[in-house]
Parts: sequence; structure tokens; C-alpha cells
Amino acid sequence: MRSEWEVQMSKIIRPKLMFLDQHLKELNILIQNDNSNPIMRLLCDNPGFLLASLPTNSHIQSSALWSCREKVSLLHLTHMVELSDGKDNLPVLWRFLNREAELRLVRHLPDILTLQKELVKKFQNLSEITDLKNGLKVFLQNSSLKAWYEKHINIFLTTWNQLRTSLATKSEIKLPDEFCQKDLDTYSDLKVLFPQRQGPGLCSTALVSYLIALHNDMVYCVDKHMGEETSYKVSPADLTDLHVIHYELERDIMSMILSNSQYSIEWGQETLHEYDLPKIQMQIISRVLLGKPLIYLNGIPTLVNRHERNYQIILKDVREKVKQETLPALTALDLARDLHNYSEACEALSTLELVLGFLAMAGGDPHMQLSSYLEEVLQMGSQISEHILKVLSLFSLKHCVVLWQLLTSDNMLMLKKDPFERVCEVYKKDLGEDVREQLTAFCFESSTDTFLLELHEFLVLELQNPKAPDDFKPEWSLKDSLEAYMMRKDLDFLPDLEKHFPSEICLCHCVETWKFINAIKQERSRRQIG
Repeated sequence: MRSEWEVQMSKIIRPKLMFLDQHLKELNILIQNDNSNPIMRLLCDNPGFLLASLPTNSHIQSSALWSCREKVSLLHLTHMVELSDGKDNLPVLWRFLNREAELRLVRHLPDILTLQKELVKKFQNLSEITDLKNGLKVFLQNSSLKAWYEKHINIFLTTWNQLRTSLATKSEIKLPDEFCQKDLDTYSDLKVLFPQRQGPGLCSTALVSYLIALHNDMVYCVDKHMGEETSYKVSPADLTDLHVIHYELERDIMSMILSNSQYSIEWGQETLHEYDLPKIQMQIISRVLLGKPLIYLNGIPTLVNRHERNYQIILKDVREKVKQETLPALTALDLARDLHNYSEACEALSTLELVLGFLAMAGGDPHMQLSSYLEEVLQMGSQISEHILKVLSLFSLKHCVVLWQLLTSDNMLMLKKDPFERVCEVYKKDLGEDVREQLTAFCFESSTDTFLLELHEFLVLELQNPKAPDDFKPEWSLKDSLEAYMMRKDLDFLPDLEKHFPSEICLCHCVETWKFINAIKQERSRRQIG
């Protein structure tokens, strides 16, 4: 109903406004010719009769001083395009002028993407992004690359502040109202810079998405006008300044408009501007818009908390596409020795998780070295430290899953942090003295390496879910539950577990069971090294 009403009203109003400027011009001439009006004589005629006390050669005697002349500007040009029915006759110029205030910001897109990539690289190893409480100012003060970050963060803040109103109403990504209500500055939350799918980081993702949409909209508009289809497309990961719409308003656009405009001046008349609108449109197309690629939305940097990734599905897909094997005990010890600190362990884990994502989709040769896969298949050798590549060269693709199990369990221990912080409390019941004695006997009678890895994976992937108690009752047998979990992965149940593990231990004790057995294992390893 509303759209029909707007169409009908447009048919009535549009003809009345079509020649409004001509009618206003004729009316102005009538008013100017009214010699009885002293104001009009001052503005349009010789004002000397009212200013006889001033020298005759004074600039104040000129009527030009007393009148307001229309300047060449984007606003005036836009008005002229509207009068020329530009939406239909000059579609590219019409759209460019209507969106110019936002289009000029598209040139910042490569810098913002570079900032996002750097932040993802810097913070992807952080186990919990929500732990960050610092503002932008503190981050800049503590950064070793202060000048670089300051430049790119200022670009982000300036672009956001100019577009936040549009993002609140036009963005395809729905932003909470409170995110768009005020400008961002260096006292704002650091997390607004992180490209994420929820929380404050949604601001960063929405901004990049909106800039890409602005760019693509103009490319589609040019394609439609030229009767062509752009086959050149580029990913955000490969975007450079040459790919995006990039211009300086005064240097590129205003000079173009001035070179294609003429004006005439008559005594007592307003300055008349005439624009060669078709030529301006063609020059904007050829000098600013033509040859620009479409930008994929897929590939925007995203910072994901490790606990938000669904590794249950990823590991399942990897096992189906790349046959997996366990690691010899000595190789696992070599890994612990070669990763000297928490930072190196995190980098190794982050690199491995990237590999797992590709293997889950495309598979690979089980016998291919991890380092070779990174360098030859993924072409990422230059992006990974030489030491990490050397450590990963000890393993093949067939070891990826067990390597992930090792790194995820060891990392939190190296940080001296509870690896099961997110596991439901019902699974953290303390062990009784008799149970500890039974587990100690189990440890001395069995190899616990694989058991610890499988139990850790079970805890992290299954029991961290808030609804886990509905699917895994705390009173169920730990031994039977782990056996069922391994069977779902088509893995053989561990003979030592079947034979020696106490059947009376329930799921409610599983966290403390893992910690107790792991402590015994660590103590045993220290004695062997000593």
C-alpha cells in the first residue's frame, strides 16, 4: 500500500517540480527589475546611490559584494543531475554523487583488513578473548609497534565514526543499537577491533562488510551501464589499494567537475553554471571506477575463540579423510622438549588447527610431513617461524589428531591454568582415598598416554557443553562412557583400560581422574629425565 501511494504521489508532484528552477529564475528577473525596491537595487544594480559617502572606486560599490553566488560543488552538481532526471539518464553519476560521502571511505578498506589480519595473528593464540579488559589507549602504550598500530587504528576509528549511522540502518549485519550510538575513540574497548561474529567485535566485521558492499555496488552499477559483467574477483586476503575505489575529492573529482563546467556572468544577474554531465560521468567511470574487481565477502578475517570451534566435527572429518595413527611415547617427549615455552606451544597449536581445517575439507596423504604440507600445499612456509616448522617436521599428517590432543592438553598446563574450566561442575567431584589407590594401581599396570589423550578430548568436546548432563549422566560409568565415545569414532577400546580401569568410577569424577593420572604421569616423566 505504501509503495503504491508513493508512486501515485510522485506522478502528481514530479511534473510540478520539473520546471521549478525555470519558474524561480523568471520570478527572480521580475523582482530584480523592480527599481522601486532599494534592496534589489543594492544586490542586482549599481549600489552606489545608497553608498554615496564612500569613494567611487571602492569595492563596496560593486553589487557582487552584496550578492551570494552559487559555487561549483558536489551539492550543486547533484542538484543539476536530479533536475536532468539523472537516476535514469546518468545512473552511474547519480549513484556516485548520492553515495560519495561514503564511497570516499572505501580507500581505507585495505588498511582496515591489514589491521584485522595482524590482530587475528596476534590474539588467535589467546585462550579467552573475553579476558581482555584493556582499552585501545593501554594497548597502544604497551605495543612495540605503536606507530604502526596508531596509524591503522586511527583509520579504523575515523571510518567507523563516519559510517556508524549508516551501519545502524543499512548494514546487512544487524548491530545492537548501543554499538552505534556514540563515536569510538582511544578510550573504547579494544575488542571493537577484533573481527568477530558476536560481541563488540561485530563492529569490525560489520564495517568491513559494509565497505565491501559499497565498493561492489558501484562495480555492479558500472557493469550494468556498460553492458558488461566483471569476471575479475578478489578475496579480502589478497586486497590491495589498487583493487578498491580510491580517489581524493579535491584533486580528482572537483578538478574533473571544474574542467567540464562553464559559467556566464551578466550585470545584475546570477552566475549561470553549465555542466557537461555525460562527460563528467564518463570520466568518473574511466578514471575512478572502471577496471575495479568485485570483492568476495568470504575470507574476511575472523578471530574465533578456540572453544567456539566445533572440533568434534573437524576431527571426525579428518579421521575419515586421512588415516590417523598414534604417536610413539618418545616422540611425544621430544615434542614437549622442543617447544620451549607457552608461546611456541600456542603457535604450534594454531598452525596445526589451520592444517586440520584444510584436511577436514580436502584430505591429504597420511605419510606427508606436516612441514611439507604447510610449505608445498598451503604455501605458508614464509608465515611460520623456522623453529615451529622444524618441530612439525617430526610428524606426518597421520599424526594430526593425536598431536592436537597433545598440544591442547599441554598448553593449559604450561599456562598453569585449569584445562577444564568450562566443563560442567557436576563432573568435578573429588576422588575418595580408595579410588585414588585404585587409580594409582591402574597407572602402574597400564600405559596411560592414550587414555589421557582420549579422556581429555572427551572432556573438552563433549562435557564442556552446558547441556552435557542431559546426555552424559554424572552417575554413569566413566569406563563405559569413554568406551562408547571411542566406538563412535571407530577406534578400538584400549585393552589396559578394559582390563585394569576401576569400573566403579563415575563420570562425576572424570575431571579429577584425568588430573590425578596426569600428575602421576608427569612425576614419572620427571624421574626418567632426572
